[in-house]
Formats: sequence, structure tokens, C-alpha cells
Amino acid sequence: QLVESGGGSVQAGGSLRLSCVASDYPSNIYRMGWFRQTPGNEREGVASLDSAGSTVYPDFVLGRFTISRDNAKNSLYLQMNSLKPEDTAMYYCAARYGVIGTSTTPSLYTHWGQGTQVTVSS
Repeated sequence: QLVESGGGSVQAGGSLRLSCVASDYPSNIYRMGWFRQTPGNEREGVASLDSAGSTVYPDFVLGRFTISRDNAKNSLYLQMNSLKPEDTAMYYCAARYGVIGTSTTPSLYTHWGQGTQVTVSS
């Protein structure tokens, strides 16, 4: 089970830090990621990391978003800086266990959290 928190409302240029707590890690090998979705649009990946420590970001968040993990706390984080109104979305944490390699493709994940809303005003 994955549970996100940390969403909220912020003005453009501001920052938020999202957290995702995993109830367990079935495997020491895993891929985890953050995704976002707005009504009527497909879910898109904004960051991914794997158990080897590799990370990947799409160009539209590169330099603004940072994904990280704390294994001792079974937690995944997304630090979001220089937020823009177009970053407004529901943000989801996702995981897939037993595989290595990063990915921002939603279909390559099997476990999802319930989401946390991020709203950026201009």
C-alpha cells in the first residue's frame, strides 16, 4: 500500500514536498515513480528512481523536481521547486517490485497510491 501526503495550494514560484509511505517493500529490487493527472488527460510521469539509485525526469520538470527515497522510513519524496500553474494536478506515487530500471510510463507500474492534490496559482 502506498499513501501520499504533502499536497496543497501554493503560488507560482513556490515549493512543495510530496511524501509517499509504503507499507512494505516486497523486494529490495524496485522501481518507484511520481505521476500526475488532470481531468480529461492521461497520467504522465514526472520522476522515477530505482533501487540502484538511478533517476529520470522528463524535460518539463528537469531542474525543478527532485525524487528521493529514505529506505529506513519506507518513504519516497518529490521535492518540487519553482512551481508553475501548469503543474496543478493530482499527484500519484507508484511502485513496481522485482524489476530494475527507471520509467515514467504508467503501464510499467503495478502499485498506486490514492493521490494528493497540488494546486499552483498565478
